[in-house]
Amino acid sequence: MTQQINNQIFAFTKQLTDNAFKAHSMALKGLESVAELQLKALEQQAKVSAEFIAEAMEARDVNGLRGLWEKGATLNRDNAERTVAVSQEIISITQKTAESLSALVQEQQQAANEAVTAPVAAAKKAAAK
Repeated sequence: MTQQINNQIFAFTKQLTDNAFKAHSMALKGLESVAELQLKALEQQAKVSAEFIAEAMEARDVNGLRGLWEKGATLNRDNAERTVAVSQEIISITQKTAESLSALVQEQQQAANEAVTAPVAAAKKAAAK
């Protein structure tokens, strides 16, 4: 009897650690995707800002400054749109990761239920004989 309980505990522990490893992998994959998106957005924003600063250094008269004002407003609008788009992608990735983790938890619960009910059913069968 003790051996059977030990086998069940070992199997459950192995399954739990396997699922914990899967969950950790999913979470890291999601974080990696989010970090990649943020780095690309930061790179793009730095590039555009550097170009704007280079143009600002070349402005020599009032007309050049007016053009800079308009370009600065456009730059701010574009940066805001890019930020919203990246935020939406991050939310999408986070939602997909959460759904994957939820499915993994449901699998774990189902396996735990089966692990508990299988010995009970076997004991009932043996008692009925």
